[in-house]
Amino acid sequence: MMGTPARHRVLPPPTARLLSRPEAAAYAGVSPTTFDRMMGDGFMPGPKKVYGRVLWDVRALDAAIDCLPGDGMSTEGVDTVSNDWD
Repeated sequence: MMGTPARHRVLPPPTARLLSRPEAAAYAGVSPTTFDRMMGDGFMPGPKKVYGRVLWDVRALDAAIDCLPGDGMSTEGVDTVSNDWD
């Protein structure tokens, strides 16, 4: 019997409210590199800095994920510099 590919495994809910970069990326369901790109494009929030640690708030991640395009809308070709709605 073959195992489930790593990218299709369900992650347990976070046990901490503040997550490291790899944890925040996994929580959003993307790689750390894609998470960085999404953050640079304004789709993900920036981190909080706590005693030299760089951490992402789960609630801020949830809010950002709620605002992502959906229902067949794509982020490909989205102009993140100019936005008529701002």
